[in-house]
Amino acid sequence: MRKAYAVAAIFLFVVEVVIALFVRDRFARPYLGDVLAVMLVYAVLRAATPLGPASALGLALGIALVIEVAQAFNLLGALGLADNQFARFVLGGAFDMLDMAAYLAGGVVVVAVESGLRRARRGQGR
Repeated sequence: MRKAYAVAAIFLFVVEVVIALFVRDRFARPYLGDVLAVMLVYAVLRAATPLGPASALGLALGIALVIEVAQAFNLLGALGLADNQFARFVLGGAFDMLDMAAYLAGGVVVVAVESGLRRARRGQGR
């Protein structure tokens, strides 16, 4: 297990829970939460699997896309889970095209952070 990614995943999860439970606005909850969700899934994948950065990010974005498509087709309703708070927390409730932009923004943040970490590591090796 990659400990730094596990710590990042725990931190991001706590932030996501705080947003879900206590934030009732039109930006942080719907969009910042989606940005952080991609980062959270990425951190979990990097902590728990041998995937490299590109593969983990591709998979994290793929998972986000699948969830958004499931929302477009009302998967929770079809499964009888539309009123289940946990299912709605994990999978979201409604399709929104702006969510796709938020997921992409999360991917951009991941790339920026990984690039910064890579530069910092190279700088330490000099």
